Amino acid sequence: MPPLTEHIVLRDLDVPNIGDQEVYIQNGGYEALRIALKEKTPADVMTMVKDAGLRGRGGAGFPAGVKWGFLPKGVYPRYLLCNCDESEPGTFNNHQIVDRNPHQLIEGIILAAYAIECHTAFIYVRGEFAHAARTLQRAVDQAYEKGFLGKDILGSGFELDIIVHRGAGAYICGEETALMESLEGKIGQPRLKPPFPAVAGLYGKPTIINNVETLTNVPMIVRKGVEWYRTFGTERSPGTKVFSLSGHVNRPGNYEVPFGTPLRELIEADYYGGGMRNGNQVKIVVPGGASAAWLTAAQLDVTMDYEALAAAGTMLGSGGVIVLDETVSAVEVAYKMDEFFKHESCGKCTPCREGTHFLVKVLHRLNHGGGRQGDIPILHDVYNQMAGNCFCLLGESAVVPIRSALKLFPHEFEEAIARATAGANGANGKHAIALVTH
Repeated sequence: MPPLTEHIVLRDLDVPNIGDQEVYIQNGGYEALRIALKEKTPADVMTMVKDAGLRGRGGAGFPAGVKWGFLPKGVYPRYLLCNCDESEPGTFNNHQIVDRNPHQLIEGIILAAYAIECHTAFIYVRGEFAHAARTLQRAVDQAYEKGFLGKDILGSGFELDIIVHRGAGAYICGEETALMESLEGKIGQPRLKPPFPAVAGLYGKPTIINNVETLTNVPMIVRKGVEWYRTFGTERSPGTKVFSLSGHVNRPGNYEVPFGTPLRELIEADYYGGGMRNGNQVKIVVPGGASAAWLTAAQLDVTMDYEALAAAGTMLGSGGVIVLDETVSAVEVAYKMDEFFKHESCGKCTPCREGTHFLVKVLHRLNHGGGRQGDIPILHDVYNQMAGNCFCLLGESAVVPIRSALKLFPHEFEEAIARATAGANGANGKHAIALVTH
């Protein structure tokens, strides 16, 4: 299918200074807010989001409007949290949204807050996003000056305050309950669920948590309507998705495509990835950030939507598409990914704290010429003890790279052990760490 001629999330990026509020307004910005506050009730806006089929872009893909409807009736105050703690390896679309066109996010937050009858919202920004945090704060300040935030917004009687809060660089705070713990000034560790945030969230009050891309969709749904929005994507996965394409492609970057676009097109089309570098072949595709199960070159015709990827045994996740060619070692890829999860484990539960440590220890020696007989059964044993037994999804995510590697490329682990055994018998050590190039 041809590239989009009209974008929803990455819109107006060709407009000079679109990040400035006045330029944003000149290009239709805050029009959706005026429509909502003057012509629609909060229930109307919530119904539009439900009918549009907007699904959460943070990874789970749960319908946003349905999630909003879980708030208990008549219980106030309630809070809206925008998760801008983008830290999933291979994912960088939130960064571009915030850096280039922050007011579309601010407008989306105001509309969502109006829909759920919330008067205080927080943007939780990843600690490393120093520039993004300053950009967001400037946009929030401009919105206050123009009357889009504060009391009696546009004379509607609705009021809202937005607070920009910087994290301290912990991946675990992207998990919604750990994010709330951090906002409350506690150690960023996940909470036990239930109760779920919609019932008892921030400060024990009903709370909705959506990520940047999810909220950025809302203004266009309100402004252009449900039927327009559903012209993009598929019946069960309507709209578009911004995929962060990286790895061994000629044109890495963020690409907004309709759900249902084939993975092969995303990688090979000149207007997207532009094919593989140096004419090499695809070996591994991680379609949804490091937490997603791997695909191979035989699966490039899968379409990029929630249902098709689930049927292929993986998930859309955060939309971070990492494409690797045949020059890489599956052992090394699993090692690097699990090293990340080990580093970011909060240590709250034993299966994750100890399991990631042991996975990395074994993978390190396999990748550095020290593999031993019995390492493969150890890896299977460790990840099987982690799967289904971790307090939150971080530990579960750490299982995915090693399980994928062992399932798809078991011979590379066997060869790493064979090389190590040969090395122990006098082979040159530097040959023991050569990359497998199947």
